[in-house]
Amino acid sequence: MEDAEECSTPGGGSVRMSRDRSPAMGGTHSSSAESDVNQDVPSTIGDPMRFSFLGPFEITVDDGRPFTLRSPKVRQVLTLLLVQPNDVVPVETLMKELWGENPPRSSLTTLQTYIYHARKAFAREGASAHRELLVTSPPGYRMDVQGHEVDGIEFEELVNRGRVEFREGEDERASRHLRKALGMCRGRILANIETGEVLAAHVAYLEELRLRATELAIEAEIRLGRHRELIPELRTLVKEHPLNEWFHAQLISILGVSGRRGEALKAYQDLRGILDDELGLEPSDELQRLQYEVLNSKGTPGSQPLPVFSAVE
Repeated sequence: MEDAEECSTPGGGSVRMSRDRSPAMGGTHSSSAESDVNQDVPSTIGDPMRFSFLGPFEITVDDGRPFTLRSPKVRQVLTLLLVQPNDVVPVETLMKELWGENPPRSSLTTLQTYIYHARKAFAREGASAHRELLVTSPPGYRMDVQGHEVDGIEFEELVNRGRVEFREGEDERASRHLRKALGMCRGRILANIETGEVLAAHVAYLEELRLRATELAIEAEIRLGRHRELIPELRTLVKEHPLNEWFHAQLISILGVSGRRGEALKAYQDLRGILDDELGLEPSDELQRLQYEVLNSKGTPGSQPLPVFSAVE
């Protein structure tokens, strides 16, 4: 007898997720085509795998070899499961990611085919029988992973730890953990994955978290007196984020107390020109006050940074 589970579908109905045969690509929702193949192709794993998406999506096995999934859609499905590790991602959400609001009639069969191929690929990599990795869990699927196996999990844990330490005034520890988190980022998040609406939201969240970690790390290091060491990084950041007034403010402030008032005032004028050209705006009141402080300060090297709005929430 067929072993089946019910999963929700768009519109509030349900489908029976069969586990008895491998699905064929396309076609109609026949019982053989709708199978999850949990028994034919076990998705268990014993040796560690590393899933990385803070940059191009990559999978490596325990000996450092890259693990390649040829199908872009299979990679897209796995990525969505991995950015919500150990949580059940409903079939409806996976379909929305792959096909938007108008999935084809064969979408369920096709999705199950992608799951089948992912499991088959895991099994091919010498997966042992003691842990199931890609789990069917109505109304969808989940990836059963541990924190050290997914860079995104480690990244969030480090940022959260650094945030708490920053608030408690433990600036050295905060800097260390935040810099370790930022060091895990390898460029644009999911650079090699075509993202749908759902994944795009997760990418936006991670990019904002990276910016927040950067702000906190910089402010912790300012409080530690590492002013001049931050100038090269801040010059890069204002180029990469020309509309981010916080980065501009830190650069102007640090230049102002490093005996480089002329450069500080030029940095302010550069920002003023960018805001006017792009948005027709003047710098914020805080930045205008900062410019006034630079103009009226002695700019003695080794002074404390000029007043500027903080990264503290």
